[in-house]
Order: sequence, then C-alpha cells, then structure tokens
Amino acid sequence: MTDRGNNTRRIMARTEASAKAETALTRKELVAQLNEDLAREYQAIISYVVYSQVLKGAEYMNIAAELEKHAAEELSHALIIAKQIDYLGGMPAIYPKGVRTSGKAKEMLRFDLENETETIRNYRERVRQCDALGEYAMAEHIREILMQEQEHQIDLATALGIEVPGTKSDS
Repeated sequence: MTDRGNNTRRIMARTEASAKAETALTRKELVAQLNEDLAREYQAIISYVVYSQVLKGAEYMNIAAELEKHAAEELSHALIIAKQIDYLGGMPAIYPKGVRTSGKAKEMLRFDLENETETIRNYRERVRQCDALGEYAMAEHIREILMQEQEHQIDLATALGIEVPGTKSDS
C-alpha cells in the first residue's frame, strides 16, 4: 500500500477515535445521565396522565385518548431505563423533572412537544454513549424507546398543526 493510503487510514482512525472520545464517558457518568432520562420519563408519565384528563373540547378528544396511551408507553420506558441503571450498578432516580401545566390546551401540548424533543435529543446522545462503552444491547433498548418518543413527537406536532421539530431541512 502507498504512503498516501496509509496516511489516509491513520487520519480516519484518529478522527474516529476523536469522535468516540467526545461521546465516551464512564459507566458511573452514564448512570447519572440515565437517571436524568428516568426523571424525564417520570415527568412525561405525570404530564400525559394530567393532560389526557384535563384537555376539553371535541377538537381534543382524539389527542386526549392518544395521551393516555403515551402515559402507558412512558411507564414502559421508565421501567426499561431503571433496569439499565440497575444493570450498571446504579440506583434508579425517584423524583421527576418538574411538570408544567396550563389552562390552555395548546400550551399543554406545546409543553409536551418541547419535552419530547429534548428527550429525543438526549436519547440520541445516549445511544452514541452506550455504543462507545460497548453497551450495544443497552443502545438497542434506547433505540426502541427513541422510536416511540419520535411517534409521540409526531402525534403532538400533528395535533398542534405544526412541523415536527428538527425534521425540516435548512435548505
């Protein structure tokens, strides 16, 4: 192989190692991040339970029923994340992030959409972190959660009649 080919390989290897170093963290740090995710899942459960019951009016009947389903899915996510924290030797968090409420239905749906968007961003990072630690099965669990979170995001954006955040191209 030529020197040029060897140099290209070395550069690519350094770039890949650098990218892994940026997302790499210790298992203890991953537990802390997962506990933040777990607190966000608790927040989502509470939000969906409350919002599904207080949304009023014919225009919100379908989304209210969908939010009830979301609450059950978020509970499933919380159980999966808690299991992963335990697997890593940590203690699952017990407190939720704060829950915002409003007397205005659209505002509550916007709160949920903002929370889902943040959750998606965090879980994408968590997948990269798990992969960097060699925790491939854990990354797969989080990918499955991520798929449902994206469905929630789409449901909420659709109910609000807006574009799904982070999907529209910049061009």
